[in-house]
Amino acid sequence: QVQLVESGGGLVQAGGSLRLSCAASESIFSINVVGWYRQAPGKQRELVATLAGGGSANYADSVKGRFTASRDNARSRLYLAMNSLKPEDTAVYYCYLKKGGYDYWGQGTQVTVSS
Repeated sequence: QVQLVESGGGLVQAGGSLRLSCAASESIFSINVVGWYRQAPGKQRELVATLAGGGSANYADSVKGRFTASRDNARSRLYLAMNSLKPEDTAVYYCYLKKGGYDYWGQGTQVTVSS
């Protein structure tokens, strides 16, 4: 099974920036569906960004213009650059990958944005 490990979360004040990374245990070159989700306390897990194989990304409306998702297929890594962070961005962020009809998730990394 594919293993995913997120890193880069932390505490930041509103308006600040963080960059998350996700390391995959195997090549993601041929995997078309990868991305980021997040889950805030008391809320359902929601899509943040999905990346196609070529690197094009789709974003949730709540993060458009502020977050940038990218992938480095050669290094089997995903990235999420988060700018202009808001308190409502506070959540556990999860790396996601779909392979062979199965969903794979990282353990999550906590992002906390103070007001």
